[in-house]
Amino acid sequence: MDFSWPKEYLEYRAQVEDFIQAEVNPTLAELDESQTFPQKAWEACASFGIQALPAPASLGGPLEKVDFSRALLAMQGFGYACTDNGLPFAMNAQMWTVQTPLLEFGSPEQHQKFLVPMMRGEMIGAHALTERQAGSDVMSLQLKATKVDGGYLLNGDKWLITLGPICDVALVIANTRPEFGKWGISAFIVEKGMKGFEQSEKMSKMGMRCIPIGAFTFTDCFVPEENLLGSEGSGFGILHHSLEYDRCSIMAAQLGAMERQLEESISYVKGREQFGQSVGKFQSVSNRIAEMKLRLETARLLLYKTAWLKEQGKSAAMEAALLKLQLSEAFVDSSLDAIRNYGGIGFLSETGADKNLRDAVGGLIYAGTSDIQRNIIAKLLGL
Repeated sequence: MDFSWPKEYLEYRAQVEDFIQAEVNPTLAELDESQTFPQKAWEACASFGIQALPAPASLGGPLEKVDFSRALLAMQGFGYACTDNGLPFAMNAQMWTVQTPLLEFGSPEQHQKFLVPMMRGEMIGAHALTERQAGSDVMSLQLKATKVDGGYLLNGDKWLITLGPICDVALVIANTRPEFGKWGISAFIVEKGMKGFEQSEKMSKMGMRCIPIGAFTFTDCFVPEENLLGSEGSGFGILHHSLEYDRCSIMAAQLGAMERQLEESISYVKGREQFGQSVGKFQSVSNRIAEMKLRLETARLLLYKTAWLKEQGKSAAMEAALLKLQLSEAFVDSSLDAIRNYGGIGFLSETGADKNLRDAVGGLIYAGTSDIQRNIIAKLLGL
């Protein structure tokens, strides 16, 4: 059992961190407060090659074959270096829930029309699954896609869609044959400006505020047959394929943020003195630091194991659920501990501790809530 990373992987992670600190972080100031999308940072990341990580060299990716573990470590470094947790979250969402399904199930024409521009930063892609009455309960999808001559008519709504208000293309999950259950679900590529497709304004939210979230409305929206992803009825399989990658990659960025959070906490408690000694000498504080370290390392092991399974082409349903549950809950708990470690100043925005907490809370909900992860784990254990 080898827990080491190849030297070239670690070197690439360091390059990512240097790039983020030099070229991305300076463009992020005030964007969280104003809830403004970091367009310049997004484009800079594309120029560096971040959005191309889930693609092979034949389509403009960095390697002949996609190396998921290398990409995962790079996104961990991204989360570690980036002063905004929303940017790596949104980038991972596009890369693994839009680009990867396009790569695996799309036609060569769809690759050139949609995937390549997303890799170059020329298009922004959103993944549209959630509805008001179909969040965790995927089988309750109400968005209907009716077959007509030359394509499909979409009618219904989607909401809580990351990047929804600004996306150029959306991977939309709809019901084509409800009577077939999960085999009646299909995936469509919907383009901005299509007649009958409306994108809402951004919704205000508590965390990751520079990344817009919104709703879609479809009113007799005609989607041509060439914009069907895969075959009719393959939508559930496409979802299942992308979710494990999604949970890994999004959690990798959070793991990086937790690394930074722990280092900053240790530095502060060692330097802050009360009663003639550093506050890190007090057992209550040092115990919190120990708990933060424990959460970080257990989450890291789950992440790396899940990534290894995906790299081996094996199912990681259980591991992905365990990872999503553990890491998302750990980030919230450690964010609270970090605020306690700072004391009064932790309640002020200048430390950034408040922002980590606000951003971390979303992890309990997106990509499957903690409650749903527990249900998945229990079901896979035969309960």
